[in-house]
Amino acid sequence: MDKITEEIEGFSFPCQFALKAMGKADPEFMTLILEMVQAHAPEVTTEHCACKVSKNGKFHSITVTFEAQSKAQMDAIYQLISNHEKVLFSL
Repeated sequence: MDKITEEIEGFSFPCQFALKAMGKADPEFMTLILEMVQAHAPEVTTEHCACKVSKNGKFHSITVTFEAQSKAQMDAIYQLISNHEKVLFSL
């Protein structure tokens, strides 16, 4: 079966997408973000994740790069991440 292609707001699905989430420094923050992404994209692993620590070490920025299948999938992931109390900002 061929994948259905959706074109929305400059995206053509499926496509590679880099999602970012920022939060206070916590050794479990990357695991938290990964688990939320996996709820809607179970194929994503730690190999798809990168963590940057702020200059003063107080914050972590997690980037998860994955193949987004649809706008609905991206919206669901963003909603889950944005609603979490430990996430200060997401892009």
